[in-house]
Amino acid sequence: MAHRVSDTYRTAFVTGASAGLGLAFARMLLREGVSLWGTSRDPGRLAQLAQEFSTGFTAVALDLGDAASAESAYLGAAAQAGGAFDLVINNAGYGVFGEFGATPAADWRAQVEGMLGTTLVLSHAAYSSMRAGKRGCLVNVSSMAAEFPLPFMSGYNVSKAGLSALSESLLFESRGSPIKVIDFRPGDYRTAFNTSMHRSTAATGPDRRTENAWRKLEGHLLSAPEPGIAARDLRRALLRGRRGIVRSGTFFQVRVAPLLARLAPSWLVRNGTAWYFGST
Repeated sequence: MAHRVSDTYRTAFVTGASAGLGLAFARMLLREGVSLWGTSRDPGRLAQLAQEFSTGFTAVALDLGDAASAESAYLGAAAQAGGAFDLVINNAGYGVFGEFGATPAADWRAQVEGMLGTTLVLSHAAYSSMRAGKRGCLVNVSSMAAEFPLPFMSGYNVSKAGLSALSESLLFESRGSPIKVIDFRPGDYRTAFNTSMHRSTAATGPDRRTENAWRKLEGHLLSAPEPGIAARDLRRALLRGRRGIVRSGTFFQVRVAPLLARLAPSWLVRNGTAWYFGST
């Protein structure tokens, strides 16, 4: 087993590196001696990383809302890195909260097209270069929501489930090759995810279930572990050469809930999720 991530991966590309899990991943990799290209819609938000690490970090402007420019930004960064990245972490994303039928379809479409469609484009560019070079690791940051959908966040659930399906497809295609694919599924972490979430009051209204679910979501995030725990789990997976699903979060989310989901009937899992989010 490698002692540092840079023993195996010299260069890395991380989307959504300015906050939350992406920032934790970026800091971890830079401390491990990896040369990092980190993205944000506003490169100015990456100034903190540039100040913390005077060498080894390059800021990249990338917006998931524009697939063509995102792919161009990735290819430009890859050219700076020598033609390809050893490690690519697709992390960027955001939430839209509201009842599916009451929220404008454009909101859901934009989220799925950005979080899943554009991420698929970036994954294709990264995987193609890894396939040509016969090495590399692609990490798609999905969510426990792929297994336990979050209430009133249909677009997010669809995007994350689709991303996990993409990772599973690539795991099959990369069998027998040196390329590694990780479907990283974090649970709740104490980030600004809820404060940056788009929440339409027209969509949620005064409904008791949506209000309870929103308060529960906020409460879970406030009591959740720090993002550094997720970075630690990803580091361990990279050092061990892991492939496949890597869950990260509390013991209940990572161990107990998936086991119960495998053993319990779907209706019971659904009722348990409703209870967990106060939407019974």
